[in-house]
Amino acid sequence: MQDNKRLPKSINGYCLNFLVTLLISLCLSACAAADIFEWKDSKGSAHYSNRNQDHAKRLHINPGYGFYSIRAIYDGDTVQLTDGRKIRLLGINTPEVEHRGKNTEAGGEAAKAWLINKLQNTKVRLEIGVEKTDKYGRTLAHLFTENKEHINVSLVKAGLATLSIYPPNLQYVDELQAAENEAQHNKRGLWNSKEYAPIAVNQLTDEGHAGWTRIVGKVTAVHISERFVYLEFSNRFEARIDKDWLSLFPDVNSYVGKTVEVRGWLNRRKDQFSMLVRHPVALIVLSD
Repeated sequence: MQDNKRLPKSINGYCLNFLVTLLISLCLSACAAADIFEWKDSKGSAHYSNRNQDHAKRLHINPGYGFYSIRAIYDGDTVQLTDGRKIRLLGINTPEVEHRGKNTEAGGEAAKAWLINKLQNTKVRLEIGVEKTDKYGRTLAHLFTENKEHINVSLVKAGLATLSIYPPNLQYVDELQAAENEAQHNKRGLWNSKEYAPIAVNQLTDEGHAGWTRIVGKVTAVHISERFVYLEFSNRFEARIDKDWLSLFPDVNSYVGKTVEVRGWLNRRKDQFSMLVRHPVALIVLSD
């Protein structure tokens, strides 16, 4: 049997350097879209953004290079790995499926079926958020398949999920927003469903609206409390922005006089409604 031929040392060294350079490039490109920056104001309060700011520091986000098998899929945005961890997909929300006495929401079963079909016979890589877990103990992450498909983005692009950005978990906001714009423009999935058609402020009934919804109206005023900034639409509805995340928004006074769509979940107090807005992707300016 012939001896294996050895490459010259110079070629071996070249190959090693090339591989190292390639791996570094791949790591940098994989992490670039996930950059999150943190800075503190004069009072010592921390602020976060997916774009660089003066005096900000880049937070280290571990992109995760191990792959895991899926044990169960609960709905369109929650899965369980074979190691027992429950994973809540970051940056998105899919309609509910029937569980614990809750009824199925329009599009919920479609999102779950899509995810089951996509993740069968494959493994996933996790990119965990700045906040590693939610209040239910679920790991917060972006999922990537072995063929590098970004599942969170794909669900949005298919019109099966909407954006749900919770600072400081701001990874891939631009990609998610572009995917949602494309899905809405092409009227895919939820964007072609009467259950998710926008509701005018003056058409809000006493029952309100269960689940994720879209409210449209003209911002008439801005007022401020100790914790929130309120965009007033009428004497029955207002959007509220937590001051902790105000730095992510444009000047709130720029919304006054404009027709704006607010996306999220309605909260009711007596005969008034409000909607908590955590990120400007939930405020869509339609016209002046």
